[in-house]
Amino acid sequence: MVGTVADITTWVIAGLLLTGLAFLVGLFVCGWARHWGPALGLVDFPGGSLATRTGVSRAGGVAIWLAMVLVLGTEAVILVVGRPWLPDAVGRHVDGLWFRAGELAVILALSTGALAVGILGDLAVGLGWRFRLGAQVLLAAILAASGVRVTLFGPFSAPLVGGLVTVLWVVLLTNAFVFLNNMDGLAAGIGLVAALLFAAAQVQVGSLFAPAVMFVLAGVLLGFLVFNRYPARLFLGDSGGNFLGFLLGAITVAGTYFRYGEHDSSYNVLAPLLVMAVPLYESASVFFVWWRERDAPAVLFDPQHFSYRLLQSGLTPPQAVRAILLVSLGAGLGTLLLHRVDAFGAATVVGQAVCSVGVVAVLEIAAVRRERAGQSQQPVHRPRVTALAPEDSC
Repeated sequence: MVGTVADITTWVIAGLLLTGLAFLVGLFVCGWARHWGPALGLVDFPGGSLATRTGVSRAGGVAIWLAMVLVLGTEAVILVVGRPWLPDAVGRHVDGLWFRAGELAVILALSTGALAVGILGDLAVGLGWRFRLGAQVLLAAILAASGVRVTLFGPFSAPLVGGLVTVLWVVLLTNAFVFLNNMDGLAAGIGLVAALLFAAAQVQVGSLFAPAVMFVLAGVLLGFLVFNRYPARLFLGDSGGNFLGFLLGAITVAGTYFRYGEHDSSYNVLAPLLVMAVPLYESASVFFVWWRERDAPAVLFDPQHFSYRLLQSGLTPPQAVRAILLVSLGAGLGTLLLHRVDAFGAATVVGQAVCSVGVVAVLEIAAVRRERAGQSQQPVHRPRVTALAPEDSC
């Protein structure tokens, strides 16, 4: 990516326009989804699993997918038809973007497969956790086999090792966003923070492919959050958690982390870990509960997530969500420095992220101890809990 002031200004304007278009499309489609979701059976009725007082559409995931397809399709048309009129800073990179169009098509197709698995769960189809996990692993394996896999250096340059790491990473993030979908605005908010941070980090090393997709996703999520903030008028659903987690996992794998021959630091490969610090912590804490209880896999979906521990600390649901979003932002901001730091600087940035997440861990541990000691005087209000049956996991 060029560094002249004029080119940087052009790309900033292009990014804002792309995000703005995605926001408007997402706002329209998500508003529409509130009405057609129930007609498709994607709805949670009063007294249902999400404990709503009125019927609320669960078509948020489908709406996000549809808005993404519409915006990316419009972007492709603009690149083809409007290429002669594009600014030179943009036009000279069109061939490079088209070169990776096939890669994006594979990612979207497989993310759509993850969406479909989630839709079946939203429709209360009796899919066991083994089927869901197996489907996620299969989709991630196809992604790695298609060439979208970790290819960094050392042992990760081997196709088999890179493929296994890719499958583990994508499946882990997919389930992390399913786990995070337990409070209004939480999963989508974390996705928004991650998309913006990752896009900014990628732009700094000259990547255009990943930022283009992430800016679209960020705009669509902004439109969705208009209806998903507490109290939500549109739910993400299992479909949205699966789609969002799989897409983010795949794009972080497909991203560019340093330029050969340049002076950028190779420590930029740590960017996905920092951007996804909160989802990774959520997955780790839920799996720890499962290991501690040694119970059926349904324990993974028991409402013992760290977000509820924050409620036990006295926060309201909106305050808990905002606190988690700030922790996610604080842990991920160091990503913007990774491309220019040495080993000490990278260790400092990683330490900062660990400390940010550690604040949540301290609050969670304190809440658990109070609960065990019987110090809680009132039952904890747990709004919008996705309580899944034993055979409705993953």
